[in-house]
Amino acid sequence: MNKTGRFIERLPGKHRLIVWTVELGIFVLSGVLAFLLRFDFQVPIEHRIHLPYGIAIWVIVKSMVFRLWNLDRGWWRYVSVTDLFRIAAGNISGSLASCIAIYWVAPSGFPRSLYPLDLVLCLLGTAGVRVMVRVLIETARNGRSGDQYKNTLIYGAGAAGVNILREILNNPKLPYRVLGFLDDRLDKKGLEILGTPVLGTGKQIGSLIKKHDVQLVFIAIPSANGAQMTRILEAVHAVGVECKTVPGLSEVIQERGLVGQIRDVAVEDLLGRTPARLEEDQIRASIEGNVVMVTGAAGSIGSELCRQIARFQPAGIVGFEMAESALFEIDREMRQTFPNVPFYPEIGSIQNRARIDEVLCQYSPSVVYHAAAYKHVPLMEAHVFEAVENNILGTYNVAMAAAEHGVDDFVMISSDKAVRPTNVMGASKRVAELLLLALQNGRTKYVAVRFGNVLGSNGSVIPIFKKQIAAGGPVTVTHPEMRRFFMTIPEACQLVLQSAVIGKGGQICVLDMGEPVKIVDLARNLILLSGLRPDEDIKIEFSGMRPGEKLYEELSNLSEDTAPTMHEKIRIYVGGGMPEGDMLAWLDVLESLCETRDVGQLLVTLKEIVLDYSPSTHLLKRVIEPRRQAAESLAAFSH
Repeated sequence: MNKTGRFIERLPGKHRLIVWTVELGIFVLSGVLAFLLRFDFQVPIEHRIHLPYGIAIWVIVKSMVFRLWNLDRGWWRYVSVTDLFRIAAGNISGSLASCIAIYWVAPSGFPRSLYPLDLVLCLLGTAGVRVMVRVLIETARNGRSGDQYKNTLIYGAGAAGVNILREILNNPKLPYRVLGFLDDRLDKKGLEILGTPVLGTGKQIGSLIKKHDVQLVFIAIPSANGAQMTRILEAVHAVGVECKTVPGLSEVIQERGLVGQIRDVAVEDLLGRTPARLEEDQIRASIEGNVVMVTGAAGSIGSELCRQIARFQPAGIVGFEMAESALFEIDREMRQTFPNVPFYPEIGSIQNRARIDEVLCQYSPSVVYHAAAYKHVPLMEAHVFEAVENNILGTYNVAMAAAEHGVDDFVMISSDKAVRPTNVMGASKRVAELLLLALQNGRTKYVAVRFGNVLGSNGSVIPIFKKQIAAGGPVTVTHPEMRRFFMTIPEACQLVLQSAVIGKGGQICVLDMGEPVKIVDLARNLILLSGLRPDEDIKIEFSGMRPGEKLYEELSNLSEDTAPTMHEKIRIYVGGGMPEGDMLAWLDVLESLCETRDVGQLLVTLKEIVLDYSPSTHLLKRVIEPRRQAAESLAAFSH
């Protein structure tokens, strides 16, 4: 910005005396011009006596009126249509008051035609000087030059794009020189917004970037879906230009404005998920003033649950976790971020019933969110007993302890892998769901919440892909048709809290995960986000499906009954349970098999409990191979 622009910009904010002086000058000048125009620049002698009276009254009265209307305040650099209406109202009020004063004070014969002349001239002067200041400042800013400014296009000429442009124009420290807009609405092409042209549509983005030597593109379409974001990102990266975006509606717009929230495009943007609507009053009623316990509190889901719960002002949060270092970190974070919400870190395992009883007795929570579980599919295929002991027997420990200690609500985090499971992890979570359905006969309300993969969670493919990209590739995908449901951790946890108040007990809440995403597409998008080209800069290789995996995950079973809820992203599944006595008998069998370490019989038992469980080939070989070898050895010995 030039020196004149900087000087003018500072006048209203720091030199109110100059503002008053300018306004007084306008009052005097408009009065004198009114006389001159009325008498063709030759004021008759008989009316010259009226001139000093008129000038004095106009200056005094209008100064008082402008002060009452606060028109001597405000920053002219931000003058708007609303301000112009206020200026017009102030001028009209000042002129009417001046008419009355002149009638009573000035000598008789004051020309009445001077009143409208003075009003028009004063209005043009007071409004015009403000508009001129803003134009000079913005003209100076639009003339940004130098290597410190990046040639920039804004994709989206809607409200978000205009707000970004306005903030850039008003802040010379921002290193952007906006050359124009792109917008897919054809009727906007050729228009100018705040002096900035709409250059064309998204289809022309590559040619426009080259033509104008663009270095940065802002995607200002908060409502864009995943396909739109991917298309834009591919077009921008194809010409080697940096790309950033602004938050969607699900992200809180803080006082720092949109420019302060500009960030790199993230993989979450490419999913195109619409923000979740929360009934916060209902959630607050169940949490505020109560003690809440979270098992697995240091995990990706458990820790986010703690953060979300803290927003609703509970009396305290009990973080139950067996990983010492991770619990230390979440404890420190919660104390720093939510100093007014007591956080109680408690080390322990859900397999230790005595320890669970100690913690529940000490804190008497009203709500328990049970997020502790073993979730890694290939690992659990290799550790079947540990999966059963933790995911089934551990859940039973926490659920029974909750009932005995008067917990009102028990909410378990389940998984889409519990539907027609093909792995031990999924089968164990399905048994845990059936367990909660069977236990629902007392005061404690048991609810399971089932959803798919969450971006950035422990074991998610995202950090694995990022490490592979950072190492130069290749990125390994198990199968070209592998698909999974995805949502963000905050959205998943918000909907878990919502499910807790929607579920009536003995139910499974299933979250709407949207459309499944191809893992290979996710890998390609991550490579694009890194500024590289899939299959050229970074290769994608297919490694084959791992033990227990299936191509498609499901969220519901056709044998389950489904019902909508008050929330469009949550449905209730009821049924498929068994009597409590039968369930407890199966638990005794499972516990006994874990003690004897009989893999074969454990798989048979899981299959009997979960009829649609299909053990993986890997596990079946693990059971059959030793028996085959033993049979061959026995046959050889017999011969």
